[in-house]
Amino acid sequence: MPMSSDPTGVTDIDAVEAVRLSGEGALLLDVREDDEWDAGHAPDAVHLAMGQVADRMHEIPLDRTVVCVCRVGGRSGTVAHALLAAGYDVRNLGGGMVAWELAGLPVVAEHGAGARIV
Repeated sequence: MPMSSDPTGVTDIDAVEAVRLSGEGALLLDVREDDEWDAGHAPDAVHLAMGQVADRMHEIPLDRTVVCVCRVGGRSGTVAHALLAAGYDVRNLGGGMVAWELAGLPVVAEHGAGARIV
């Protein structure tokens, strides 16, 4: 369920809605830095650090909803606005991976050790 709607068109959603959209084919795009990703991320997420999005936007499919996620929602909100301006159907995970973890959703580590959100 949407948490809030930005007047510029990006909607913040909660973690449960992010899971629902992902189950319907949305791309969960984690825009955190490599060390954050390695420490812990959503199992079905795709990693593309915020600083790489502009140069690699062509790798993000236009035919799927994109749910942007970072640690608490700020960086992902910035990326979501850029994607919206480029014609993407996009949402922002309000509260980011912190909210994901608080919702009791799974977090996995890149190297199999104890996953955590940093």
